[in-house]
Amino acid sequence: MRKVPAVSWMVALSLTTLVSASAAAPPAPSRWDAPGARNPLLPGYFADPSIVRDKGRWYIFATVDPWGDDRLGMWTSDDFRNWTFSTPAWPTKAAATSKTSGDSKVWAPSVVKAANGRWYMYVSVGSEIWVGSAPSPAGPWADANDGKPLIPGDFRPGYHMIDAEAFIDDDGQAYLFWGSGLNWVNGRCFVARLDKTMTKLDGAPKDCTPAHYFEAPFLVKSGGSYLLTYSWGNTTRDTYQVRYAVGKSPMGPFTEAANSPILETHADRQIISPGHHAVFRYAGRPYILYHRNGLPYPPVDGTVLRQVAVDALRIDGDRIARVTPTHDGADLPGQAARRTTGLPWRGSASSAADAGHSPQRAGDDNYATAWVAREGDSTPWLQADLGRVRQIHGSSVRPLFPGRAADLGVSASSDGRNWVTIVPSKPQAGSPIVLQHAVKARYLRLHAQKTAIIEWNID
Repeated sequence: MRKVPAVSWMVALSLTTLVSASAAAPPAPSRWDAPGARNPLLPGYFADPSIVRDKGRWYIFATVDPWGDDRLGMWTSDDFRNWTFSTPAWPTKAAATSKTSGDSKVWAPSVVKAANGRWYMYVSVGSEIWVGSAPSPAGPWADANDGKPLIPGDFRPGYHMIDAEAFIDDDGQAYLFWGSGLNWVNGRCFVARLDKTMTKLDGAPKDCTPAHYFEAPFLVKSGGSYLLTYSWGNTTRDTYQVRYAVGKSPMGPFTEAANSPILETHADRQIISPGHHAVFRYAGRPYILYHRNGLPYPPVDGTVLRQVAVDALRIDGDRIARVTPTHDGADLPGQAARRTTGLPWRGSASSAADAGHSPQRAGDDNYATAWVAREGDSTPWLQADLGRVRQIHGSSVRPLFPGRAADLGVSASSDGRNWVTIVPSKPQAGSPIVLQHAVKARYLRLHAQKTAIIEWNID
């Protein structure tokens, strides 16, 4: 497969554009909708990410937007750029429900490997915290606490029992942080030791709330210091941000750092409300994985939709430097620099919702953009002109909502007038959705009901 470089902004505004191929990597895009942008890292709308690496494979677990789902989203990648979507069998809203559960869906996973070699997940379901375990991040995941929440919803009345995050110290002792406020105010952070089973609290929890805390705690150890990072503000607006406080023990107390916040809205760059993050290290370097509001912002219908991004982080002793959020993301040593893309094609469609959702958006190698058909289009299709008749092996589709079934089919033509069905339409979910269609043709039509298309790669 060939790489797709960035094209000029004026070309990107046309309704039909040639997605040109080149082996050279495009320059870092300055706009959120520039072709080739590497942030968002994941295609679609997800939030509250947790990231781990096991046996050479990356795993990201995340809340499915809008505002949670009955399951979590799980993404896997062998090169950090090309991600595959699935949903773990556990947790589900139905399986993780108790008499103290609320109406909230499945949110905010934290996945860690314990000293005993097993993997544990701490996840918010129904505004209480559940714990599951698996032999691998890939699963199979199952409840690990006899069908009961580890932190029930009424554990501390007046506060939100969500956003659990596990931390394992150098000596193997595990700690659990959690807590939020109600109605976007009065956030509280609680911490407790976990016992050796990783499924019970070992001793009474402690309130370790630092200044300007609302939710999403994540502990980082640097030398002899413990840096409690967390979110403040409102994720549905433009006020969400990441702050941090410093302590000498995982149990606190924590004193907010003078240079807080370290990650916040940059309206001039169209980076809105970054937060609920995870810090990870790879090849000795730290990075921050976080969600930020989908674009354009504010959303037309008011629906909260967030996307996952990654940027470089710098930690010096007990100080975390301010993060420069980008649309191009961070380079990880030894991992892929760009996503895999396909053949160049010129786009047209049965309709487009507006100029910002035109056909070329499905071929711009940017997960912040998508082709969306006009409302009322009863038979929407996206057409690719490959420039000449050529051998085509298949294609892959990135739908806007990977967890929802979409009716997808493909037809082909050599002259643009006579068409033959090569993939019958049927409901499919996932990302990428791989379509097998070995054929010689110049034109392909992707028939897409009940979905919008982020990317369509043709091989």
